[in-house]
Amino acid sequence: MKIAVEGCAHGELERIYATISSLEQRQNIKIDLLICCGDFQASRNAEDLTCMAVPPKYRDICSFYKYFSGEIKAPLLTIFIGGNHEASNYLQELPYGGWVAPNIYYLGYAGVINVAGVRIGGISGIYKSRDYLKGHFERPPYDENTKRSVYHIRNLEVFRLKQLSGKIDVFLSHDWPTGVYHHGNVPQLLKKKPFFKDEIYNNSLGSQPSEELLKHLKPSHWFAAHLHCKFTATVPHPNNQTTEFLALDKCLPKRHYLQVVEIPHDETKKIQIEYDLEWLSILYLTNHLLSVKTINNYMPGPTGSTRYFFTPTDEEKEFVLKKMHGTLKVPKNFQPTATAYNGSPVKGQQQPKAKLNPQTVELCESLTIDDPIFLISEKQGLNLSVDNSFLENTTFIDDSDEDDIDTNNMTPMKLPEPSLTSTPNLNVFESELEQNTSTPKRNNEEEVSNLEAKIDSQMNTSTPKRNNEEEVSNLEPKSDSETPKKFKRRNVSMYDEENTS
Repeated sequence: MKIAVEGCAHGELERIYATISSLEQRQNIKIDLLICCGDFQASRNAEDLTCMAVPPKYRDICSFYKYFSGEIKAPLLTIFIGGNHEASNYLQELPYGGWVAPNIYYLGYAGVINVAGVRIGGISGIYKSRDYLKGHFERPPYDENTKRSVYHIRNLEVFRLKQLSGKIDVFLSHDWPTGVYHHGNVPQLLKKKPFFKDEIYNNSLGSQPSEELLKHLKPSHWFAAHLHCKFTATVPHPNNQTTEFLALDKCLPKRHYLQVVEIPHDETKKIQIEYDLEWLSILYLTNHLLSVKTINNYMPGPTGSTRYFFTPTDEEKEFVLKKMHGTLKVPKNFQPTATAYNGSPVKGQQQPKAKLNPQTVELCESLTIDDPIFLISEKQGLNLSVDNSFLENTTFIDDSDEDDIDTNNMTPMKLPEPSLTSTPNLNVFESELEQNTSTPKRNNEEEVSNLEAKIDSQMNTSTPKRNNEEEVSNLEPKSDSETPKKFKRRNVSMYDEENTS
């Protein structure tokens, strides 16, 4: 599988896709997948721009809205994580990931998916110690503080990612793991970025939680962005394992912002996104750890009396698979939840209010997990519902498959096979583009009710055992809603006023 890796996208989707098209024509290759490492800027309209942490003079609608509205369809499957310059109000609608536009998929606060046998994980945002232990308490409209804290990573997502077992082929982060620079050419890095010197030598450049994840997960590849420069490193691990680290620049002329990496995949499978069963199981088993408070939220550990190890057992994974009706295929169920940009002035807009997204509602109801934005709003006495009125005035591409699966008559599937291992060698192409300008019903409830009770009781009592670049230079591209859906309040007792401090 040929994967185009993009550093900071900064909303320049049309230019990025044009670069890929030029590269494909020049090299006579076919790119299968685009991965963007943050600062994606999925701004649908002028209101979304007010939720982005940039000075007003830098608010630029760019081109994402064309893909959101259906004016253009993304020419290849695109996956991204969030950075520190995002339309945070929109991304908050999809805490566990989802389609932001047809063929463009967001991984969520953190997530793991499978694409044709390649296991891809990632974490959105950047690390700031002051917010790391807090819950996901932010919601739009934001003040100047929450507009920034909303994209700071939290210990909950790091804890969840540490429960993963098995091989990770690709991992994504926006900022770099702390210490990764010690495994690459530091003098060359300092020639480009001399102001990194002090942070490198006191080992404070980057994200400490990402360093923990790098050492724990040992992915074959780790892609990042944020620092606006290209940097490579080979990070050694025990047992002769290595991680090929690649950081890329932002999308500007004569900058190293795009590179193609070739990774082995299962050629018998389609290039499409599937949920990762282990990750879904972890989300289910750790739902009770979700907090929407501003106070510190500590994760369980070995010194406590409750369960602290949540790598799921085979039985737990089978149970979650039944909750997903026996299929891990990510449905192409994108629906617009806002009107697309129509040329109205960008200045003078007010921030939008929080909304529920039908994709999140559907996933949460299937898994019986909580949507953070719903819990926050419920705690504050706000009544949120799914607004589908935008469908009437929006023309978007039907992205559904012709061979959609009838989930009502599906026989249970086998547990996923282990992912294919990745080669550490990079087959690279560099781009230095000279640019111009009603709650869904859950099947088998009677069959799984006893198991659900068993697993729920085990959460606090048991600790299961752990299962074991030819450069391409100077390329120029040629030139009133429906009836609200009800949302169950599974954790709401944790957020009552009497329990809040």
